[in-house]
Amino acid sequence: VDGVITTSDGMVITTADNTDTLQLISTDADANEGPILNLYRNSGSPQDDDVLGTIKFDGEDGAGNQETYSRIYSSIMQEVSGSEDSNLYFNIMKAGTERNALKLGRIVTIFNEDGQDIDFRVESDDNANMLFVDGGSDHVNIGTSTDLGGVLNVHSDDNTDTLVAYSSDADSNEGPVVRLWRNSASPADGDNLGFLYFSGEN
Repeated sequence: VDGVITTSDGMVITTADNTDTLQLISTDADANEGPILNLYRNSGSPQDDDVLGTIKFDGEDGAGNQETYSRIYSSIMQEVSGSEDSNLYFNIMKAGTERNALKLGRIVTIFNEDGQDIDFRVESDDNANMLFVDGGSDHVNIGTSTDLGGVLNVHSDDNTDTLVAYSSDADSNEGPVVRLWRNSASPADGDNLGFLYFSGEN
């Protein structure tokens, strides 16, 4: 077909094997983008929270029902011309319910929204848990996935510096600064403001 294909009630492409079902090929030799898959919601009255398009990953469950196991979609957050904003969502199925695992937003990027007990982990070349956020236990770890007893846990396998506070300011003022701040709503005489514990095994 040479030109535009228009269908009045959707299109279904079926294949009986695992080869590519749909290919988009561009033979353009310049440095511009291409090929392009464009999901265009051409609404005459766009509104905030309109969903612009969805990519669904469906499969059968154990009872033979069609289920959406993962979903990627985008929505309008601000439709005013010149001030447009959007969100991009990545949803997964967890325990039989579709959950939002990641939201790329106009103001903030959110992982594990609504407390879905989804951990966040970043690997380095030599450490599988260089950064680990435990969604269910409310602690953040560097260098380990183990809760060592703090809200922030930092683990090192050797005797090099574990924590460095660094300032490159060239003036004569104090710096770097480590602050222990007890922000009490009712401070009183005798309040202990902070401790540094030096612990080891017996």
